[in-house]
Amino acid sequence: MEKKYSVAIYPSQDVIDSVKTMKDYLKSKIDWYNSCNSVGHITICEFTITESEIDKYKQKLVKVCDTFTPVQVHLDHFGSYDNAGAFYIAPNEESKIVLKPIMKKIQESLKPLKLKKSDDPHMSIGRKLTPENLKIASQLFTTIDIDFLCKEIVLRELDPVKKQFFVIDTFLFNGNAQPEFVQGSLF
Repeated sequence: MEKKYSVAIYPSQDVIDSVKTMKDYLKSKIDWYNSCNSVGHITICEFTITESEIDKYKQKLVKVCDTFTPVQVHLDHFGSYDNAGAFYIAPNEESKIVLKPIMKKIQESLKPLKLKKSDDPHMSIGRKLTPENLKIASQLFTTIDIDFLCKEIVLRELDPVKKQFFVIDTFLFNGNAQPEFVQGSLF
C-alpha cells in the first residue's frame, strides 16, 4: 500500500510552541484554515511510495545526515506566496545560505523518487489562505526574531484520517565528514 511521506526540519520545542501560538491566534481571527493544526516545520520534500520501500530511503537519510554539522537558524521576517495563499516565517539570508545546500543534498539522496520539493526554506503559518485572510495574517504578525539549532531532520508519514503528518523517524546531524576516495597505486 502506498503512503505519503514528508522530510522536514523541526525546530526546537520553544519555536514549535511559538508557532502554535501564532497559528491559534490566526485561527481565532479567521476560523479554520489549511495547516492551522500542523506542527511548525520547514518542509524539505514530500513523496509517495509503498511502505515496503521506506527502509531503503531511511538508510539514505541516515547516511546523508551523518555528514551534516548542526547549524544555527535565525527566523527574522514574515513573507507570503500570494499565488498559493501561504503566509510564513522566513529565515535571514545567512540561514538560507546554510539551509539550501542541506535541503538540496537530502533531496538528491532520495533519488530516484519523484519528489515534491521545497527550494525556499520557510515555516508556514497558513496555507491556501484567501487574499483577505492573507492580508489579516500580515497585519497580525509584523515582527519576529527567533532562532534554533538545526541538528536533525524528521521523516513524517501522513495520517489519511487526520490529514496530518506524524513523525516516524529522526536523523541526527553528526558532523562526520565523508572520507575522500583516493585512487591508490599498487607499485
